[in-house]
Parts: sequence; structure tokens; C-alpha cells
Amino acid sequence: MRNETMTINMGPQHPSTHGVLRVALELDGETIVACKPIVGYLHTGMEKQAEYKTYTQSIPQTDRMDYISPMSNNLAFCLAAEKLLGIEPPARVQAIRVLLCELTRISSHAVWMGTHAIDIGALTVFWYTFREREKVLSIYDHVAGARMTSSYFRVGGLSRDIPEGFLERCEKFVDEMPAHIDEYESLLTRNPIWLARTQGVALISGKDAVAWGVTGPTLRGSGVNYDLRKNEPYSGYETYQFDVPVQSAGDAYARYQVRVQEMRESVKIAKQAIQRIRELGEFGPYRVRDFKYVLPPKEDVKTSMEALIHHFKIVAHGFFPPVGEAYSKVEAPKGELGFYLVSDGSSRPWRMKVRSPSFINLQALPVMVQGRMIADVIAAIGSIDIVLGEVDR
Repeated sequence: MRNETMTINMGPQHPSTHGVLRVALELDGETIVACKPIVGYLHTGMEKQAEYKTYTQSIPQTDRMDYISPMSNNLAFCLAAEKLLGIEPPARVQAIRVLLCELTRISSHAVWMGTHAIDIGALTVFWYTFREREKVLSIYDHVAGARMTSSYFRVGGLSRDIPEGFLERCEKFVDEMPAHIDEYESLLTRNPIWLARTQGVALISGKDAVAWGVTGPTLRGSGVNYDLRKNEPYSGYETYQFDVPVQSAGDAYARYQVRVQEMRESVKIAKQAIQRIRELGEFGPYRVRDFKYVLPPKEDVKTSMEALIHHFKIVAHGFFPPVGEAYSKVEAPKGELGFYLVSDGSSRPWRMKVRSPSFINLQALPVMVQGRMIADVIAAIGSIDIVLGEVDR
């Protein structure tokens, strides 16, 4: 008797692939023998475009990578540029950044929950989660003048100060949010259909998650307690009181639990940030008070042959690349988001490379779905929480 398998494509024109993701599935009946995610259908070349833009001009590009989490993207880029310059924004600016990034985390997880529930067949929760997402977008509009592509953060600070009534609006939102999270849980946490579609589905162990470079809620859902806000704090996160939710099951339901708990922790952080901003002054410095035009440093290029070889010195254009560099990372809603910038001393990055969590986490998909059924692929993709703008960038 001969065993035969069939290869089919799921996507890229598929609403449950969260963008233009193509997944090549090798099937034995309805059982998945092998899975291969294929990306590149949304490639925009943002990393290359950064070479032709000033550091400030590159900030709007970051909004369009993970367009569900624009503030987190702005922050990661600005921290890398600030590291190059050797500057640190005022404490008040850092508190405003933390506040907006935690509101972004709540909004991102709300979008994830609503769309993931639709993937699995639960429509109602979508209307609840997008209600709160709209409130966060309205806060973006209030502070930055744009709902999605906010481009609010700047190297050394913010594009402008927070407007009058902003803190009161944020405070009202975070005060109401715990009750809304309770509503989400009443719809899903003990729902027998939700449990059947997520428990024991898309399993990945902590060891495998670490081996594949997975970060964020997907990693913490596999029992690994790693969060950059705690392990390698930035923007003053070491001074905030909050817990890092961890679940050990390693399945889609565990990742759901982690994100729900993270929304509750983000509410705590946001309240502390609001209080801190009031203590530092509701209105005050919103950028580094140094108006000199300072370019990022560039180290001297050595001329020895050993140095040339070590630093890849000879390139197609016949010039020697620089070695001034900085890497900065944040705990974005989807995981570790890092920007690596190389400076040649000009007003533009010589190179930019993005370490995007959606791209890295997606490579664990074949591990999660091997031996499972076709329907479980949808649950697995949704549980990772990817945005293809960040995968292809």
C-alpha cells in the first residue's frame, strides 16, 4: 500500500492568515505532515528606504510596520537613535512614552482578541474589543493628530506636548478598562467552544520556544518568564510596579490567558505613569532642551588589512562602511522589537535592520501545527499574533 500526501496553499488570499501570508501545507488526509510559511507578498523595503531618510523622516515608517502598535515602534527606533547620540529624554517624556506604549499594548491585545475570536468562529467579542480600541485611537488623535500612524515620538522627546485634558481622558479609559476585560472573559474564558478550539492546540514547549527565538506572550505562554520591561528595563520601567503574566501549558489558550492578564497589568502601569506625569508637571519639557544640530558619532575607520576584513570594509560602491552602531529593543505587544542602526556620521542611517517579533515568532508555526488538523492552523496563526506589515517590512 502506497502512502501519498497532498500539498495545498492556505493563503495568501485568506482572511485568517492576518495579511498576505502563504502557508504551504503537506497533508496526509487532514493531518498536517509539514508546514512552510512563505512571506514576502507585502515587502516594502523600509529598512533600505531608511538609508535615504533622516532619522526623523524614518519615524513615520515605523508606524507602518506593526500598524496595530505604532507607539511601540516609534519608541524602539527613537531609543536606538538616542543611544547613538548619547542622549536621554527628560523623565516627564519617558513617563508619557510609557503611558502611551501601555495603552498601545491594551489596544493591540484587544485587536488580537477580536480578530482571533472571529478566526475561530466567535463573532460577538469582536464588537466589544474594538469598542476599546476605538477609544485608544481617539486618544492617539487627541495627542498626535492621527489615529493609526501617529508618528508622535521624536529622537530626544516628543513631537509636541500633551494637550489639555489628555491625562483626564487616559485616566477615564484605564479606570473603565478592568470592567471591559471582565466582559471579554465572560464571553471566552469558560466558553466550551473556545476551550475546545484552543486548549491543547498549537503546542510549543518552553525549550522549543527559546530555540526558535520566540518572544512576547507566545514565549511566556510556554512558561518562560522573560519580559524586557523587567529583564532589561528601559524608559524607567524598573521604577514601575507590575507583574509579568506567565502560563505553562504552551497552547493557544495559555497565550490567550497571558494577553488577558497583560491588559490588566498595563492598566496598572498606565495609572502609575499618569500619576508620575502629574507629579513632574502636566505641562513641561517635552524634548531634550539642546537645540544644537548634533549628528550621531562615527568611529575612525582603520586602514589595516585586518580591520578591513573584520569590518567588511570593501563594498560595491568603493567606500569604507562606518562602525558607529547601536541596538535598542523594547517589549512590544508581540514580543521583542529591536532596531539596529549603523551611523556614518551623517544625518541619515548608513544601515537599519529591524528585529521584528512577528517575523521571528512566525517561524515557530511548523512546530505548533505538525500532526494537527487543518483547522488548527488557523488557531495557531491567530495565537501567535502576527502583522504582515512587520513580517515583510
